[in-house]
Amino acid sequence: MITIKSVQDIEKMKAAGRVVEETLQLLERSVRVGITTEELNRIAEEHIRSRGAYPTCLNYNGFPKAICISVNDVVVHGIPGPLKLRSGDIVSFDVCATLNGFVGDAARTVPVGDVAPETLELIRVTKECFFKGIQFARPGYRVSDISKAIQAHAESHGYGVVRELTGHGVGRQLHEDPEVPNYYSPRARQRLEAGMTIAVEPMITQGKRDVWQDDDGWTIRTRDGKPAAHYENSIAITDGAPILLTCSEGIE
Repeated sequence: MITIKSVQDIEKMKAAGRVVEETLQLLERSVRVGITTEELNRIAEEHIRSRGAYPTCLNYNGFPKAICISVNDVVVHGIPGPLKLRSGDIVSFDVCATLNGFVGDAARTVPVGDVAPETLELIRVTKECFFKGIQFARPGYRVSDISKAIQAHAESHGYGVVRELTGHGVGRQLHEDPEVPNYYSPRARQRLEAGMTIAVEPMITQGKRDVWQDDDGWTIRTRDGKPAAHYENSIAITDGAPILLTCSEGIE
């Protein structure tokens, strides 16, 4: 069931979103060669808690850490641990924070040291996919219009679009209706209306779109071992342009 948010609800989601954005900015500043993903997880958790929020990912369906950190061929749901970042890596942070009963959810992929130009291009295009998609995040359009725009932009650059994971509604819960695929699906026919809040999150691969899951039950990797990038924001549908709840840079 889709929950329509009030103006007051959306203001609370903005506050949660600010915590998420701050955390992502802090993580990007903290990335360096040799730092472990466990240390980055600690930095994120400490900041989220310092702002009076709770790291939503922690213990969510059993996930053991405060945030998801995914390196290189890991698409999403990487578990922070002793892995040290190396020059040439790319690292995706998926950060969720709950504040005053509402969730903010966003993700970014950032380079580590000297990264190959073609991989930097993957990061750039993945972000572009998000902004292409939300051009249709307005009343009267359907979820599938967002999905179609994301897929078209990614595939125009020769990239794969992951099918097994999607965006989603977000609000009092991390995952709410509707599902928001990054590829066209005739099932995604829900019409958008003011007050809906969704997380749009392109997950784009440099090679083929096929993925597999590690034995840990969480980590999702590209099957061909090529890099993947992830860009996500929580947004609110309004009578006009959507509001970015986890990003202050504005709509491109």
